[in-house]
Amino acid sequence: MDFDALKDQLATTPAFVVDENIIHANLTELLELKKQSACRLLYSIKALPLKSVMKLAKDYVDGFSVSSLFEARLAKEILLDQGSIHITTPGLREDEFKQISECCSHISFNSLSQYQRLHNQSNKQNSLALRLNPKMSFSADIRFDPCRPHSKLGVDIESLTGLAENIAGLHVHTVFSNTNYQALEKTVALLEQKLGDQLKQLQWLNLGGGYLYHQINNHQPFIDVVKRLKTRYGLDVFIEPGKAIVGNAGFLVTSVIDSFISDGKQLTVLDTSVNHNPEVFEYQKTPELLEADPLGEYTSLLVGSSCLAGDVFGEYRFKVMPRVGDRLVFTQVGAYSLIKANRFNGYNLPDVYAVDNSRAISLLTQSTYQDYRKQW
Repeated sequence: MDFDALKDQLATTPAFVVDENIIHANLTELLELKKQSACRLLYSIKALPLKSVMKLAKDYVDGFSVSSLFEARLAKEILLDQGSIHITTPGLREDEFKQISECCSHISFNSLSQYQRLHNQSNKQNSLALRLNPKMSFSADIRFDPCRPHSKLGVDIESLTGLAENIAGLHVHTVFSNTNYQALEKTVALLEQKLGDQLKQLQWLNLGGGYLYHQINNHQPFIDVVKRLKTRYGLDVFIEPGKAIVGNAGFLVTSVIDSFISDGKQLTVLDTSVNHNPEVFEYQKTPELLEADPLGEYTSLLVGSSCLAGDVFGEYRFKVMPRVGDRLVFTQVGAYSLIKANRFNGYNLPDVYAVDNSRAISLLTQSTYQDYRKQW
């Protein structure tokens, strides 16, 4: 993408820009992986449930993965009857379950008590499953670990004594942003060890998300695992990438609105904030910045415009110090940024743009004061 030209085309900032060409490339690579392994591909829309992205993805995937009634309804609106919709969540509510069962083709119950309470209310066409917690942790940071101690995510595999007759599938998820398949191999090996021939009673296995497929060079371990599950147990195998599809396709364009020295350090104030990319604050991450240069002579602390003292993106080096009016671009923010963004302090949400395959840019959504006022 020509960011110099892009910056000039944006009327105002902050702006969230989705590059549809990158999404297309990610999906094309996943299609090849699907072809080689015969797995089934879902888009986990919680990463970015933008309507234009979902419409683009639906021509590549076998369906969508959702986590709530609203996500399920949106998925149904986009897919109609052109794919499956899988749901798993600790938050299944009895007063919403009828609508969820009408929208979703596959329901993975998060606990045995959830299953016992709700499964009789499902439709006959629903394929019912359990989410399992394999009790295998692969992250040193428990904030990213679905199998952390006292996890709320899934049935403890050690407590599972058998599978009910109407259970058609299992759902497992053990990683976050992994760039190899070692965790997948160990997780599946444990399932085989613990469940053995019980796996032959099932129709499908959902291996969840958390793998950044476009950053993995050798896919043969994945292909081997899927083929073994299919040939040995007769299972359809689903994967549900989210960040792997949209993470590197999103950009946050911001403008410098102030610059000053604080305790001897240069501060550059932006017209965005961590409230437009909350994971920066939640996980104390320093997002990638297009204009940064690790060999640059100048350093500055990039800070947001809200009154939160910890509204800080991080310290960056530059060849030329950013000045008031300059536009800067945060990269790799396609997943879990716009969906979590908020209007703290009354600052507006970013405008949302798409760049298509002809490199043309179009405005998708724009919030106004009336949207803010309606919320409150």
